[in-house]
Amino acid sequence: MELLVASAIGILTAAGLYLVLRLRTFPVIMGVSLLTYAVNVFLFSSGRLKVGAPPILSDATNYTDPLPQALVLTAIVISFGMTAVVVMIALGSYLGANDDAVNDPKTDMEEPEDLI
Repeated sequence: MELLVASAIGILTAAGLYLVLRLRTFPVIMGVSLLTYAVNVFLFSSGRLKVGAPPILSDATNYTDPLPQALVLTAIVISFGMTAVVVMIALGSYLGANDDAVNDPKTDMEEPEDLI
């Protein structure tokens, strides 16, 4: 079970980093989302991976920690809201410039002596 979750975290992280290094806006947004999912799975797995165990402290010797579950629920809501904001900013940038490139070409940059 731990090997499967660790492999999923590694795959999500690798795919997220690959997409973040692209030069277009929407793959970068998708990469950040994948990195967010990897962090959420990591936080969730830090509360012990037990199948069928109650998420509360009781007399049972087999339980899971409820704090990482609450943190993941909060992180899901925050990441959804921030992804929506970033998508709207990227959409506005695309509609304003007719291009979704992350960095501008060097030919568009002004030299400092041109500003004088």
